[in-house]
Amino acid sequence: MHPVLNVAVEAAHAAANIMRRQMQHVDAIPFERKARHDYFIEDRFEAGLALEGWEAKSLRAGNAQLTEAYVILKKGEAWLVGAHFSPLRTTSSHVKANPTRDRKLLLHRHEIDRLTGAVERKGYALVPLDLHWHKGRAKLAIGLGKGKKQHDKRADRKDRDWQRQKERILKH
Repeated sequence: MHPVLNVAVEAAHAAANIMRRQMQHVDAIPFERKARHDYFIEDRFEAGLALEGWEAKSLRAGNAQLTEAYVILKKGEAWLVGAHFSPLRTTSSHVKANPTRDRKLLLHRHEIDRLTGAVERKGYALVPLDLHWHKGRAKLAIGLGKGKKQHDKRADRKDRDWQRQKERILKH
């Protein structure tokens, strides 16, 4: 093999190995811890996400955050607002990455109608719970919940502490 061609092939293999290491499947895809603390989650839905290529790569690398995110319904569509997908350094240069753009959620019409009724008439909130992979596709778990009052949060914490103490006592 020609020396120049050999160097080019080695460089391509090195770049592929770097990309492979960065793109290793991450099991710990982000989830929103405060959602269950701030809301009574009464129902749960799974929605697909309409992502761009760099966003899917970023999600596989574990560079996504749901801490400031929320779900809104507008014009018969569901949108994820405020989620932050940090672009990778290897993202193509011709695409301008917007880490906090609104992302469309893919739900069936009857699910959107049910969510719209609950949000508009009954005063529920749509809360993003976690991002996960299902058969190679990015999914967002959405919780239909009511906000907790301060005394509800204290009671939940007291119950959790009591359960933890019971487990310790039974263990020993």
